[in-house]
Amino acid sequence: MTSLSNEDRRPPRATMREVAALAGVSLKTVSRVVNREGGVSPDVVARVERAVSQLGYRHNLAASNLRRGNGRSAMVGALLQDVSNSFSSSLLRSLEDAGRDRDVAIVSSSLDEEPERERALVEGLVRRRVDGLLLMPATQRHDYLADDLRSGLPIVFVDRRPNGVDTDSVTVDNALGARMAVEHLLAQGHRRIAFLGDMPTIQTAQTRHDGYVATLRAAHIEPDASLSAVSLRSPEDAAAALNRLLDLPDPPTAIFAARNSLAIGAIRALHQRGLAGSVALVGFDDFPLADIVDPPLTVVKQNVAMIGSEVAKRLFARIDGDTSAPQHVVLTPELVIRGSGEIRPAS
Repeated sequence: MTSLSNEDRRPPRATMREVAALAGVSLKTVSRVVNREGGVSPDVVARVERAVSQLGYRHNLAASNLRRGNGRSAMVGALLQDVSNSFSSSLLRSLEDAGRDRDVAIVSSSLDEEPERERALVEGLVRRRVDGLLLMPATQRHDYLADDLRSGLPIVFVDRRPNGVDTDSVTVDNALGARMAVEHLLAQGHRRIAFLGDMPTIQTAQTRHDGYVATLRAAHIEPDASLSAVSLRSPEDAAAALNRLLDLPDPPTAIFAARNSLAIGAIRALHQRGLAGSVALVGFDDFPLADIVDPPLTVVKQNVAMIGSEVAKRLFARIDGDTSAPQHVVLTPELVIRGSGEIRPAS
């Protein structure tokens, strides 16, 4: 005798017809209730919801959308650089909150600054007919999205501007943020200010480095190339780079770490060398516990909640049919003074 697999033993899923029979209503009434349409009395809604709960019914949203002919999947793709990073995870949470109000699922993935991974994930999401796409790109040019944009797929860029196509974007003024950080350190009397940055091929990393250089030159200080360490991808990279800088004959008295993970590496290196209270540090991007390290970290803070709100506003407006010209929202960062950036150079 052939034995049944576990899958074969599973009871069949409850159907809408069974819900209708248990609630004593028509299929159309059940459809209206589960699709949150109007025109159904509260007592009937309550009866249908009790039947749904009793039977364990799960509504097939994809099939419902197909029957309606609206082409919607009720899914949005969110491709960020690293969903474990506090900036990306906070941004993702903002989008999830907005999607929940619309019964939209967010499908997210990390790109890890890998262009081929980005293209493959975008292709997969488009094949799955997502209703829209949030993209923090790893690619330098984005012409490959032109056909999708022409076909009407809403795409909103975040953190980085599109290049090669024109579509909505939400970014922070990174040059201004870098200027805030460096001017603050200059105001404390520092002249030997080191820079810790990510890969120059990353739009935001390069803009922050350019802002660092421009601010020093505006203060009539020629940037010392030996004080800049770039292409740092992790806290460990930042710690190793800072240790090399601190071993210079004329080491920096202050550091601008242009990414939150790099600031974490800098904090570790300074503590290991016993210099946390004597070398100033300003980071770009806040992160959990930054306010309770010793000394508390001064940061250039991006308002992630506002960024997420703007992204959701643009993306869902496009999904709802907004065909106006692309908008490029640029938000202003904030310098949060906590202590580490206020350390003055030793006399």
